[in-house]
Amino acid sequence: MQGINVNGPAPLIPILPASEEVALYEIRKKIYPRAVHGSFARWRWILVWLTQAVFYGLPWLSWNGRQAVLFDLTARKFYIFGMVFWPQDVIYLTALLILCALSLFLFTAIAGRLWCGYACPQTVYTEIFLWIERKIEGDRLARIRLDAAPLSLEKLVIKALKHTTWFTVALWTGYTFVGYFTPIHDLGIRAITWQIGGWESFWMFFYGFATYGNAGFMREQVCKYMCPYARFQSVMFDRDTLVITYDHARGEPRGSRRKSANPRDRGLGDCVDCGICVQVCPTGIDIRNGLQYECIGCAACIDGCNQVMAKMGYAKGLIRYATENALALGLDGRTLWKRVLRLRTLIYASILLGVLVVAAGSLAVRNPLKVDVIRDRGALAREAALGLIENVYRLQIMNTDEEPRVFRVRAEGLPGLAVVGVEQPIAVGAAQTRLLPLRLQAPLQSRDAGREPGENHEQDADSDHELKPGPYKIEFIVQAVDDDKVVRHEKSSFIVPR
Repeated sequence: MQGINVNGPAPLIPILPASEEVALYEIRKKIYPRAVHGSFARWRWILVWLTQAVFYGLPWLSWNGRQAVLFDLTARKFYIFGMVFWPQDVIYLTALLILCALSLFLFTAIAGRLWCGYACPQTVYTEIFLWIERKIEGDRLARIRLDAAPLSLEKLVIKALKHTTWFTVALWTGYTFVGYFTPIHDLGIRAITWQIGGWESFWMFFYGFATYGNAGFMREQVCKYMCPYARFQSVMFDRDTLVITYDHARGEPRGSRRKSANPRDRGLGDCVDCGICVQVCPTGIDIRNGLQYECIGCAACIDGCNQVMAKMGYAKGLIRYATENALALGLDGRTLWKRVLRLRTLIYASILLGVLVVAAGSLAVRNPLKVDVIRDRGALAREAALGLIENVYRLQIMNTDEEPRVFRVRAEGLPGLAVVGVEQPIAVGAAQTRLLPLRLQAPLQSRDAGREPGENHEQDADSDHELKPGPYKIEFIVQAVDDDKVVRHEKSSFIVPR
């Protein structure tokens, strides 16, 4: 019979749900942060003014007739007020990087992303660009309406004014950045007369474009996806780290209500579900969902929530700086701070203080004289005259001080060893270097000259000896004429030919 399955009922075929395509990258939704006022916003703007006053102001300061802070890469000299650093001073750069890393560890262990929320250039310039945007386009709702409106002459003028202002700030930022590496007064004159160099132009526009793009357009994208600190910050936190938290026990269940209503009678917590904490967040997160890696620790949500709590007549601090242990165990403020200043943070602080003291002490006793001795490989050793052996050297004297100095050079290690071929004393200008060819001569036969090559042990002083062929350890001594403490001892060798 047709249509009958003699082998039994047909097997059931499961119906699978339609497949969904999941995007690897979320399409960015523009965030319109709302203006907020409060103690944390005030501190953030204090840091904005302070950091930008330092950044924009330092290149214009003068010191001893030069730019106070100048990183002259061409001359390989870094001028920082009264100090001049040379490539040989790279140890101080190492110390600075160690101090920065330890500071980051310490502040993160104590209170999370303090650097990100208050002093990071991305945060600072985003605040500046947002302030310009608010002044020109208005606050949050006005900006949303403007972006949603069709293109018109008014919209075009407003947008053009905003971007022109942004570009001006960004270009001035790039100009200031290059002014740290090229004397800024000279750079300005050459920029006005269109004589600026290629590399200077490149870095000015590159840094300006980066500021314009990062602070004007990318904003939270930099913090969420480009900055590596957002990814590894969690390993630097623990349950006693101060972070921005939402008090679930006090705020939930959330819900709207009249100001006169008693939330307890309606079974509600203190959170009125107004969404202000989300609207003021520069990364657009909801802190009520818990700490997230996108949170930069700016505390804008704290200021926004405190404003609402004050209007409702509730106690402030529904969103506040607290630790996980403080919320879980109900710790008071004194106990909280005792746990914040724990062994981990004390160790960080001790190491940081130790490195700082050592670096400061090293700078305080820093010798402004540096000396390099280079043997002339074209003529290692020769007999200059009857009974005299001569070696040729190149002596590089670096005066890292801000005043010119006069030096004398002598050598020790062999009897009768004399410096010839250079006029002494030797004058070296302020923050200058001088390369001097010179010769050392030693008598081949003299009293107390008999020693094995490469050794400086004492011999019988009552007998004459002849220098044996081979190398002998010697020492150059370069000393300032006006200051006996400014002296360098550089080891080298003196070769007696066969």
